[in-house]
Amino acid sequence: MGNLQVAVVSLGCDKNTIDSEIMLGILVQHGFAITTDPQEADVIVVNTCCFIEDAQQESIDCILESAQYKTMGKCRSLVVAGCLAQRFSEELSSEIPEVDGFLGTGQVSQVVELINRTLEGKRVSYVGKPALVEGPRIVSTPTHYAYLKIAEGCDHRCGFCVIPSVRGRFTSRPVERVLDEAKGLVAAGAKELILVAQDTSRYGMDLEGRPLLASLLHSLHEIEGLRWIRVLYTYPAQINDELLTALRLPKVCRYLDLPLQHASPRVLRSMGRPVMDYRRLIASIREKVPGISLRTTFIVGYPTEEEEDFQQLLDFVQEAKIENLGVFQFSPQEGTKAARLPQLPTQVVQERYAKIMEVQQGIVDMLNEELIGTVLPVMVDGPSMESNLVYQGRHEGQAPDIDGLVYLGVESLPGTVVNVRITDAHAYDLVGEVLDFA
Repeated sequence: MGNLQVAVVSLGCDKNTIDSEIMLGILVQHGFAITTDPQEADVIVVNTCCFIEDAQQESIDCILESAQYKTMGKCRSLVVAGCLAQRFSEELSSEIPEVDGFLGTGQVSQVVELINRTLEGKRVSYVGKPALVEGPRIVSTPTHYAYLKIAEGCDHRCGFCVIPSVRGRFTSRPVERVLDEAKGLVAAGAKELILVAQDTSRYGMDLEGRPLLASLLHSLHEIEGLRWIRVLYTYPAQINDELLTALRLPKVCRYLDLPLQHASPRVLRSMGRPVMDYRRLIASIREKVPGISLRTTFIVGYPTEEEEDFQQLLDFVQEAKIENLGVFQFSPQEGTKAARLPQLPTQVVQERYAKIMEVQQGIVDMLNEELIGTVLPVMVDGPSMESNLVYQGRHEGQAPDIDGLVYLGVESLPGTVVNVRITDAHAYDLVGEVLDFA
């Protein structure tokens, strides 16, 4: 490819990040050079998200911004990849003529062939059936941690979600391939591996008819040089004693991402989500994994959510005191069951969002105050984004990019795990002093 340079812009979730990293790996294998400056790029690939309305708009804005480099920069080919391309390639093709090619979620490995055709002056669409994609990766996260995709797709049919239509049926990666990739990532410097899928707790069901996540954690635990293993995106109905036992392994972070979405049985039924005693589930998790930090997400303003339902959710948040909580304001997605239901007024949704976030801020303030004076192992991430004079890291209960941070007053090598005495708390973040290596 000579000196042709490609810029890959990755939007959305960490699963998308991995797809972008696979495209980067394939591009480099085929002789393309990689640039982070779109103005210098001959080819720009925008890997898009369509999970919620805001994500769709961000993707469209990025596509339009990238299209400007066809006149302002060197760009000869603009490619739209990922979830938005999978769902709306025909609409995007007619509305944004500057786009030269569309690449579906299952066609990521064909990125070179598509780009070559666009460089020949052809306008092409490689959007087909969603599928699990594997390939060489150029990891774009800091060297000391990496995401590890263990499965693709989803078999759940939640009333608000388009993921099954853009990512396909749930497909687990074979255990051997997951372990081989994990060992390669650790050999390249990763100290923390973060397991991701649409539903990590379902891993292995399509391979052996039973969940294999706990067994996988035990195998990953044996990798020399690996310090932390973190689990994201589990499903409440599939949390069992075998998994909770595995979460007590020394290298496995006492952390569990458990998207619950709501607490009202009526709303959960409308969503197509499990209706179960979440209070009992959380109590059981905390009893069996002492010191665990939980992360969850809720949706406010779902079409069937009445004031009584919201109050049930608010009561649950106040009682459960979950360490890390994200809240989405419901936005209807075309083609879903929820989009066909009568929608709540925007003002009501916004008010409920503000109320629940205010309650959660109070809970976080209380939980962080309780940590002052304690000593926690912290994975150092490097210089703070705020100031080169301050370093930042994360304790076991903090995942990269989505949870809070621990600010450190001394320089420490990224990827190092140090013991830190917590001295102060600010909003969602903590401040501490480094004592020694953990």
